[in-house]
Amino acid sequence: MIVCETERLIIRHFELSDAKYILAQLNEASFIKSIADKQVRSLEDAQNYLIKGPIASYQKFGFGLNIILLKQNGMPIGMCGLVTRSELEHPDIGYAFLPNYWGKGYATEASKAVLDDAVTKHKLKTILGVTFPENQSSNSLLSRIGFNQTGSVELYGSINNLYMYQTNS
Repeated sequence: MIVCETERLIIRHFELSDAKYILAQLNEASFIKSIADKQVRSLEDAQNYLIKGPIASYQKFGFGLNIILLKQNGMPIGMCGLVTRSELEHPDIGYAFLPNYWGKGYATEASKAVLDDAVTKHKLKTILGVTFPENQSSNSLLSRIGFNQTGSVELYGSINNLYMYQTNS
């Protein structure tokens, strides 16, 4: 299901056929360092990740992480969406892109579109952002798209910067 589109991107729900992309993304050194090692090492692991993660989230909340595709050729380049964690009071925005697609504005473009969808379609008033203090690109991306740093939070044994996005409507 297509969630939304931007000038350059198609943002849609993950499908089991996206397991090859998931396997590549979750084993990128940058993903493991900046997000987590999800222990996804095979296509079967990737399908299980999709079933228990994004697909389960769509069924329970109506939203979750989405795959990001280039409009021009359908190439999967990243993921972006909302994650609901029991440790946090509100959903948080998450994103990861393959290194070849960094520095091209795709993360900002996708994040803005996902935020707009969260506010308009899902009527969310508060969305969080969580990132390691040393991850300067993620910290500046969150600030750039309207999040304000509100403090820090411990998640999975690490201290993270905590950001908040609130709508006025």
